[in-house]
Amino acid sequence: MLSRWQGGIAALIVTLLTCALVIGDITDGAMRRWWTGYALITDTVSGLLVLLITLLVVDQVVKLRQINDRARAVAAQAALIMAQAVRASRSVAKGAAEGTDEADRDAAADELRTYMLMLMIGTPVLIDAAVSRNFLEQAQTVGGLMALALGATGGSAGAASAGARLDGAVQQLRATSAPLLAVLDPEVQAAIRGDEPA
Repeated sequence: MLSRWQGGIAALIVTLLTCALVIGDITDGAMRRWWTGYALITDTVSGLLVLLITLLVVDQVVKLRQINDRARAVAAQAALIMAQAVRASRSVAKGAAEGTDEADRDAAADELRTYMLMLMIGTPVLIDAAVSRNFLEQAQTVGGLMALALGATGGSAGAASAGARLDGAVQQLRATSAPLLAVLDPEVQAAIRGDEPA
């Protein structure tokens, strides 16, 4: 199977070859007589050229649609992970704060588990391309920092440091997700950024 660029170049070459043959047939009497004298060769060559143009152009259209569909699938997966990261980081910050009760820590642990499961499920979709892989790596860092913040004792210097690092990592995750989410509607992007009411 040809890559996107190879297919495009092949389609261009076959189209230019066909155009050159048509122009030659129109302007060159000797060429026209030769093609007329060899009808089977003429029909075979013209049929093959039309078939090649059709296949190569259709292949390019299908590849373009697949790329667009994949971009939307990756964006949807990144949006889900981003939204859960924001929700889980808020819950972890609340659960790791000094003086929190066991129910808040349990809720934070549940949010963290949900986030890590979503991250695990989304990994096959996100691991293929460099941009989505960078997002995945940052999302994994956020997960690790959430676990660290949740495991730190409330009120300690380690808890404050883990919380600050977590906030910075979530902001970095937002920045890393921006190219992936660009294919989504502006309303969806605003919701993911947190512009909606919390």
